[in-house]
Amino acid sequence: MSEKEKVNISPSSAYKLLHPMHTVLVSCAGKTGKPNIITLAWAMPTSINPPLVAVSIAPRRHSHSLIEETKEFVVNIPTMNILKETLFCGRVSGREHDKFKEGGLTPLPAKKVKPPIIKECVAHLECKLHSQFTTGDHTIFVGEIVEAYADKNAFTEGYNLEKAKMIFHLGGSEFATLESKVFTPKL
Repeated sequence: MSEKEKVNISPSSAYKLLHPMHTVLVSCAGKTGKPNIITLAWAMPTSINPPLVAVSIAPRRHSHSLIEETKEFVVNIPTMNILKETLFCGRVSGREHDKFKEGGLTPLPAKKVKPPIIKECVAHLECKLHSQFTTGDHTIFVGEIVEAYADKNAFTEGYNLEKAKMIFHLGGSEFATLESKVFTPKL
């Protein structure tokens, strides 16, 4: 490609070049025990040993203070079956809304942490806060995965993309899912 075929992207919008991003629902609870959910596309594994996952949350978000209070959270993996509920959890604040009740999602007890899992999600990573640090206008919370499990029909050694149509954020209000066709390149 020549330079003439490329367009400039504002540095403040450059993160969109990394999309689509896997969308997750992070459940958390403060010291009062009232659970909350935040929809995030900024989540990623950071280590296999120990197993660590990072989520990036703006300090103004209600979930930010809840995770700081209890130092625990759960990364839940939603599918296209609950796209409407996932969008709802990303558009309203848990300060004023009960996202589980109003969003039609079911909290279930986690195995090793206090925040609940979300029943309607296909997988769950229970995390205890390993570390956190500020990066510009967000905080990266790194959680050590202390328990992980998934629906047996959706995941064995990897996701069954026909059964687990995960949500990928394209930017703004646009989402997509992956095709079930898997490519294995020959080297």
